[in-house]
Amino acid sequence: MAGSSQNHPKPYRKGVGIALIDARGRVFVGQRSDTKAAWQMPQGGIDKGETPRAAALRELQEETGTDKARIIAVSRTWLRYDLPVDLQAKVWKGKYRGQEQKWYLMRFTGRDTDIDLNAHTPEFSKWKWLPFKDLPKVIVGFKRDIYKQVVTVFADKVAALAKAAPVKRKRPAAKKRQFS
Repeated sequence: MAGSSQNHPKPYRKGVGIALIDARGRVFVGQRSDTKAAWQMPQGGIDKGETPRAAALRELQEETGTDKARIIAVSRTWLRYDLPVDLQAKVWKGKYRGQEQKWYLMRFTGRDTDIDLNAHTPEFSKWKWLPFKDLPKVIVGFKRDIYKQVVTVFADKVAALAKAAPVKRKRPAAKKRQFS
């Protein structure tokens, strides 16, 4: 049938994603405020006239409350995921079938106290650092494949960051002086 949605599927929404990595090679994940079972990395749409890089830096600030990060790498290609059919009608006013995202690997340069989920309208109710390789295990099912791709794309760089991190060693306890 001419003009049917099968002949002209909905487009993908352009967006960005951020893999924010700490000094130990762990990745930031936030638990979505609207879906308690869903954890994800910061991500979002690219505004009209905005570059993907600018969108990534804005999304990082909006979703984590910090800009204490530097870009280490960018995915060469745009990675896609499709929303489940039942969500396509509800999300983004039904205009898109999913997202096509440029992913940014960023090294967190701040302290945990620099993260403030309430700095803007909160998208996450809580957050944690997670081993990078474990990321796909906590992600909602329909995003699992894209998160596996992100892990594959950035695995070597994350391993190098973790390897280069200074090791915090415990100082030996001071010996107590014995007085006789």
